[in-house]
Amino acid sequence: MVEKKPAPSQRPHPEFTHAARQRWESIPANIRQLLLANVWCGRCLQEVTITHSGGTIERGDLVLVGQCSECQGDVARLIEGP
Repeated sequence: MVEKKPAPSQRPHPEFTHAARQRWESIPANIRQLLLANVWCGRCLQEVTITHSGGTIERGDLVLVGQCSECQGDVARLIEGP
């Protein structure tokens, strides 16, 4: 049986873990906006804005996950740790 992915509008929005939220909020607001607006979408093959984002800390790096603003596909942005 093939499992269908829910339509983008039906997928739950990712959440920030506590550590990820702290790291994200430590970044100046103007830089956060630049990071959100500079995400590569493998489906659109261009730079897009990430929407409905959440994040986790993985191996010391902040990983933002969310949806492409153009096609609503899954995208991610890695922000290297200090």
